[in-house]
Amino acid sequence: MKTITVHFVSSDGEQTVSATASEGDNLLTVAQIHDQPLEGTCEGQMACSTCHVIVEAADFAKLPEATEMEEDMLDLAAGARKTSRLACQITLTAALDGLTVHLPIESHNMQNL
Repeated sequence: MKTITVHFVSSDGEQTVSATASEGDNLLTVAQIHDQPLEGTCEGQMACSTCHVIVEAADFAKLPEATEMEEDMLDLAAGARKTSRLACQITLTAALDGLTVHLPIESHNMQNL
């Protein structure tokens, strides 16, 4: 199984955490393992937008299109942009090696408070 590298850029742009994962891993799970402030309150059921990330423009085209349900949740996400996605809906593949995602300014993991 191929190792995938993912880069998480902090909401202030000051820090980048590079994480390794395996093909088939879920981006939300990888973020949480690496202490990124993505809550994922609904545990990947697309009933919230607490795992909202902003995908680097160059990487966005590599992702499958968001479902209508995901788009509906993104409409509720604070600070959503054209390249916003829910981390729980991104399954890592070899094509996503080097994926860079930015954490929105509004991102706070209430579980860590």
